[in-house]
Amino acid sequence: MATDVDILIIEDDPDIASMMTMQLTHRKGYRCEVVDDGDRARAWLGQSRCRLLILDRMLPGMSGMQLLRWLRKEKELARLPVLMVTALGAPQERVHGLSDGADDYLPKPFDPDELLARVEALLRRCEQMTQAAAKKVVDRHADPVLAEDGMSVTVGGVELELRPMELAVLKVLMRKPGKARSRDYLLDKVWGVNNFVEPRTVDVTVKRLRQALKEQGMKKCIKTVRGVGYCYRAPSATKGE
Repeated sequence: MATDVDILIIEDDPDIASMMTMQLTHRKGYRCEVVDDGDRARAWLGQSRCRLLILDRMLPGMSGMQLLRWLRKEKELARLPVLMVTALGAPQERVHGLSDGADDYLPKPFDPDELLARVEALLRRCEQMTQAAAKKVVDRHADPVLAEDGMSVTVGGVELELRPMELAVLKVLMRKPGKARSRDYLLDKVWGVNNFVEPRTVDVTVKRLRQALKEQGMKKCIKTVRGVGYCYRAPSATKGE
């Protein structure tokens, strides 16, 4: 996938878009493009590429949620990391955004430092994701293996295709197989202690992780521990269950 810019900002408020561009460009050196309309954003994505999308939920033309759902159905764009920003900061709104495919959620108004931290975290997690266009075949008889550097998870030598937050949750659970981790623990280790993310976000991410693992032949890796949280068990340990 060719990269034309680092970050596409889809935001119809010119002041917010200008602030984002200034912070990302001048402080971190990212190449940014701004689009202020959902329909134009879809057209841009049909012709150009970026490494990350910052998406406002409320847009003229196609809404942010409509654009996100379209994005996740497009083969070449389905793995593009998306940071959703919106003035609708209620927990249920964040859950809806995450359920529809956003990788992270930033409610307005936000601190520029938090914007930069979340962008860098998403890009860092995406660096280890498989970028091959052709789908690789996973050995369904092998157990997932966490790399020594903790930056990837492979099965039979093939890197699992997961979105950044899904991969981050899996890696945390895999470090202690069979040990239950609470939602608060996962929020701390995956999203960070300074991120204001609802515990429900963990449940949504685990649900997406389970679906992604199921599609790659692993249905029972992530167990729910009632009253505690979640734990990881290797497929070889769950045979016959």
